[in-house]
Amino acid sequence: MRFLLKKLALYAFIAWAALTLNFLIPRLMPGDPVQVLIAASEGQLTPEAAEAIKAQFGITDDPLLVQYLAYLGDLARLDLGVSLSHFPVPVSDIISGAMPWTLGLVGVATVISFLLGTGLGVLLAWRRGTWSDHVLPALTFLNAIPYFWMALILVLLLAVTLGWFPYAGGYDRTMFPELALPFIGSVLYHAALPALTIVIGSFAGWVLQMRNMTVTVLGEDYVSMAEAKGLPRRTVLFGYAARNAILPSITGFALALGAVVGGSMLTEVIFNYPGLGYTLFQAVSAQDFPLMQGLFLIISLAVIAANLIADAAYVVLDPRTRQGA
Repeated sequence: MRFLLKKLALYAFIAWAALTLNFLIPRLMPGDPVQVLIAASEGQLTPEAAEAIKAQFGITDDPLLVQYLAYLGDLARLDLGVSLSHFPVPVSDIISGAMPWTLGLVGVATVISFLLGTGLGVLLAWRRGTWSDHVLPALTFLNAIPYFWMALILVLLLAVTLGWFPYAGGYDRTMFPELALPFIGSVLYHAALPALTIVIGSFAGWVLQMRNMTVTVLGEDYVSMAEAKGLPRRTVLFGYAARNAILPSITGFALALGAVVGGSMLTEVIFNYPGLGYTLFQAVSAQDFPLMQGLFLIISLAVIAANLIADAAYVVLDPRTRQGA
């Protein structure tokens, strides 16, 4: 418990630092959202309108400390400002609209690839020295292929050539979004190819990492002792070897879960999938500073929360952590 409290205090400080940097960086950069609007209006924006927009975006001449306190107050009310490219839609509404798409696609695909990869890695480690070793070069090659290349290959093969899947969008645009079976089926159909891209592009890395760690752990003395005691092979493999070998993968999985909130941006951009990654791409393209700031904040907090969950998992899986605390 003391270990978790220390970690909680540490991550609370890191979260505060992330919030502070998210406040300072846009204010230290040259220009502001109003200047972008003025440039885009080509002189049609009056000074009175510019001042009103400044007030809307919270741009004032108040001291930095006053602005910072106002910024923290807005965050406490979940007020992330107003989008520039979708004016006057609040940033929180845009993020809340895009987040379910990313969590449903990237989150589920990440969990599936982790479970498949770690399970197959344990089995390949247990069957080392057999025909299964011939799979490793193919996995290494698969792990080296970038996400966007994998996405483009699958789009060309399965969407364009064979026509099995749609290659863009999150659902059939002729449908109205509602909680009905036809719409849900359309969402799943459009998510199948992006999800397949993420699973194929990431599970090979989990396989190789888990296999290498399990092979290392299988050579430890306590595993040899368990085998010498005549324990069942399943118990030795999962109760002794896999449980300890998976510890390094927990950190990687936590980071992957944190990255889920940011979305696999290149994959979402290629498929025009309406998730957070595609929203971030659009915000950068449109120089939508408030939306970028809100997205970066959400992504940072998600990574911090994922690492906290990983530390909590370490306490459960590794008794030595509890003893060190």
